[in-house]
Amino acid sequence: MAKRFMLVSLVFILLLSACSSGGNNTENATRHTDNGNSSTNVSGEKEATEDESKEKADPFGKYAETITLNYGKEVDPTDKSLPEGDTPENNQYSRYIKEVLNIDTKVTWQAASGTNYDQKVNLAISSNDLPDALIVKDSQLRAMVKAGQLADLTEAFERYASPSVKKFMEKTNGVSQKSVTFDGKMYAIPSIQVQSDGVHQMWIRKDWLDKLGLEAPKTIEDLEKVARAFVEQDPDDNGKDDTIGIAGQQNGGRLYANFLESTNNTYGLDPIFGAYQSYPGFWLKNESGEAVYGSILPETKEALAKLRDMYANGLIDRELGIRKSASETVTDGKAGIFFGPWWMGYGPLPDAIKNNPGANWQAYLLPLDADGEFNAHMGAPSTLFVVVRKGYEHPEAVIKMLNLLVRDESTFDISVPIGHYPLRVPMSYTDESEYSAQALREVLAGTKTAADFTDPGYKLLAADIANIKKVKKEPYDNLDIEYWDPKADEGTWKRAYSLLVGSSSLTQDYNKIYSVLYSQTKTMESRWTNLKKLEDETFLKIIMGAAPIDDFDKFVEDWKRQGGDIITKEVQEHVK
Repeated sequence: MAKRFMLVSLVFILLLSACSSGGNNTENATRHTDNGNSSTNVSGEKEATEDESKEKADPFGKYAETITLNYGKEVDPTDKSLPEGDTPENNQYSRYIKEVLNIDTKVTWQAASGTNYDQKVNLAISSNDLPDALIVKDSQLRAMVKAGQLADLTEAFERYASPSVKKFMEKTNGVSQKSVTFDGKMYAIPSIQVQSDGVHQMWIRKDWLDKLGLEAPKTIEDLEKVARAFVEQDPDDNGKDDTIGIAGQQNGGRLYANFLESTNNTYGLDPIFGAYQSYPGFWLKNESGEAVYGSILPETKEALAKLRDMYANGLIDRELGIRKSASETVTDGKAGIFFGPWWMGYGPLPDAIKNNPGANWQAYLLPLDADGEFNAHMGAPSTLFVVVRKGYEHPEAVIKMLNLLVRDESTFDISVPIGHYPLRVPMSYTDESEYSAQALREVLAGTKTAADFTDPGYKLLAADIANIKKVKKEPYDNLDIEYWDPKADEGTWKRAYSLLVGSSSLTQDYNKIYSVLYSQTKTMESRWTNLKKLEDETFLKIIMGAAPIDDFDKFVEDWKRQGGDIITKEVQEHVK
């Protein structure tokens, strides 16, 4: 099955190339410049045409008078990283924006990360009561465009986007541009994410493995053995029966990534599905070249049956899907395994290591399938979008703010998470994490120096190289926690640990499974919410033993009858 769907990666790459002629901002900008003519007034002074005056727009221009931008903000209620006196609205990032651009950012409302924020955005859309700007998902973007609620950003982006931001867009071969373009108009600024945000790998307590004389589990059978040892053999040595083998999703979390939320799925069980060559939540091509939905395929039933057995045997957190915060099992030192992206050094690992300095969390592309390969859900290059309310006087303000973030991110005190930057969405080369990890390894090995890495598009790499030896102790090629010094510079350590531990494994070969679609079809707009609810509830019940495994077959029938068959035909048309 993995071999069957390896074709999807190739198809996706070909689609990217096919899109490259559309939405090319450099080409549009050149055409726009070439069309400019000038005239001379009666006094003999040259008058600037409209096109020439547009060229003078400054991507970092400071407003002569303070403007106000009101926005809705997603916050993590458990985050304690802000210095005393700072708030989600007033912090180093908002003050910097005010100082450099003269934009006063105000939080109209805030909501907890995840489901609460989505509900708040959906309410704002349905009531047509929008702040000046928001970060939204694909489905929300489409609903807002359909309702006529958004400012057309086509001209503002062409005039004000910095060369770096435009270059990031171009690197996706038109895919990101296409994701925000409707009837030829650009209605949002897309995130440009590193591809590794979609790879959910195994993070495991290596100190527990060492204590119990075990190796990192390569197969599902190995995983069961290790998880059982973590549960039964008191790896934290406290004499209590209180450890968890595998952490799982929290209430409102995702069992796996899906085509609409394809990246950054912390505590999901994606790699276990992948070991069965199952890719639920993704649209795939079968051997006949037809689009099929991964959640209704036999491989997914097989993976669910194994997860059901593992849960019944106590290998997965008993509070799967119920726990308020999945991260607490890691930070409190109770869980030995969880699945997540490369950037776990930013969180939850800092708190885990503060609570237990010997917690040696390491990352692996495991478990492997029956063919000895690791299979990864791969995300879309753009999954989040900054939108501006129609009628807001300064739609270019959000573009200037993102320009500023890209230019100056390396200068900030990164002990304060960058998520506190107003309206921040990722803006990176798609290979930034892997490239940076490789560069740091080479610099530490002495085979290269900072002078060998000069592409400004890797915007944080110069600072990474300059600071790496503050936190990494010798021997430089040993990444165990004892050879790090988090206290020397916590902000630098978070990023360096994420890169060297989290991203190093991503430079090896693995199967990259792309969805053939990362947006909604027409019928999805009215039916997908209920279909997704049906899927989520059925799968969680099966895993937790509240429903028999054969309920999967009933789910497939219900899914098809309630709109799945119609949607599948629409996806097949899209692929053609």
